Amino acid sequence: MAKEFTQIEEVDYEETFSPMVRIASVCLLLALVAHLDLELFQTDVKTAFLNGILEEEIDMDQPIGFVSKGQEDKVCRLKRSIYDLKQSSRAWYFRFHEAIISFSLNMVSKDHCVYVKKTTKEIMFLTLYVDDILLAGNNMEMI
Repeated sequence: MAKEFTQIEEVDYEETFSPMVRIASVCLLLALVAHLDLELFQTDVKTAFLNGILEEEIDMDQPIGFVSKGQEDKVCRLKRSIYDLKQSSRAWYFRFHEAIISFSLNMVSKDHCVYVKKTTKEIMFLTLYVDDILLAGNNMEMI
């Protein structure tokens, strides 16, 4: 975990806002699941924030217990986000978004955390709330 309280705005980070699914979208999705008899799955991405790619240069002290002998005065340059950085959820969202659209899901313009994939007979919905995902659809292979 990082010491996020030591981060300085516009030095260590620019933006911290990360989109999250709107509650109205979740309610609509659950209504569609019930009405269309769709399959529904929920998952939590355990190491989500470790997958975000940082745009800023951030250095941190070597973690306690992992200090290199003879190099105690050196610091670590982070390439990926870690828990407790102010921008971790934002970095994770953009990495997730790029991955999801590569699977041909389309982002809903009114809610940037709702994605849809549709064919003539199949439909799948995905919603993202920080690192929690709801998946619903009528085809298990597509899901």
